[in-house]
Amino acid sequence: MKVVCTWYATQEETDAIKAVLPADAQIVVPQGKYLSRFDCTYATLRPHLAEADVIMGWALPNGTLEAANKVKLLNWIHSGCDGLDVRLLKERGTRVASARGANAAAIAEQAMMFVLALAKATIVKHQALQQGRWLFPLWGEDRSAMLSGRTVGVIGVGSIGGLIAKAAKGFGMRVIGVRRHKEQPAECVDAMHGLDELRSVLPQCDYVVLAVPNTEETYDLFGEEELAAMKPSAFLVNVARPALVQEQPLYDALTTGRLRGYAADVWRRYEYGRAFPIGFMPRLEVHKLPNVIGSLMEAHDADDVLERNLQLAIENLAEFVAGKRMTREIDLERGY
Repeated sequence: MKVVCTWYATQEETDAIKAVLPADAQIVVPQGKYLSRFDCTYATLRPHLAEADVIMGWALPNGTLEAANKVKLLNWIHSGCDGLDVRLLKERGTRVASARGANAAAIAEQAMMFVLALAKATIVKHQALQQGRWLFPLWGEDRSAMLSGRTVGVIGVGSIGGLIAKAAKGFGMRVIGVRRHKEQPAECVDAMHGLDELRSVLPQCDYVVLAVPNTEETYDLFGEEELAAMKPSAFLVNVARPALVQEQPLYDALTTGRLRGYAADVWRRYEYGRAFPIGFMPRLEVHKLPNVIGSLMEAHDADDVLERNLQLAIENLAEFVAGKRMTREIDLERGY
């Protein structure tokens, strides 16, 4: 067996991978100057790809999958399969496993930070403090919103959504869940609905948190009709995938009073051939609106997450080698 890593793994990481492989297995670790987990080049990998049984890593340089025509497992150290050539993987019968759940706690905490920061007008009040300015009158338009006694809609009740629901309960909130299979209950969720019931759920919510994967079913999930169904006093939070929310309707809702506020860690990526101009930021500069706060794909950048990613990827590899069902194998038809 030949395992090709697509990052400049440390000796400690290499030893941990070797520990779950057969004694005669070969592991290829690129040599180079480490900057991040995404910097390995195709030229570095190319001599090893034709005989690779497993490719493992955070990045796939262009041409890697095409050259690795014997690969049996792509051990993809991310929570989903965004950006992968799913068609090619299915054609070749290549299995894909992920590290889903590794960053669940970090992203759920980020979601609750956004909920609290929006509700408590944290940025506005901090800026007023820095300027030595009172926000007056009391109980005016800069007053805080409450979590206690309010309703949060968690759209996508998986590993992240489940933790968001649990945290929300700690603030005394009512939790409504929306998921693909509504018959599957979840702890801390007061009522569960199907994705087809989304528009009937939204009018009940004071907060809506998006935690669903990026699939054909969820692409552009939130548009004009969904935003119109929300309370004007409600807040929307997206810690899932950028393509869930349509930018023009979101901008309109935020600038006309149809939506009280928005927070996101993910923003649409615009590329040549799909949209113009190229970039990672909203074309309508939604992120600069006064009722918007956010971060740039940094929710997972937290203590323990890197180590947890690698731990789960090694578990995937151990299950694959042992011929067991992989706990975190991705269903390429469903997209997660």
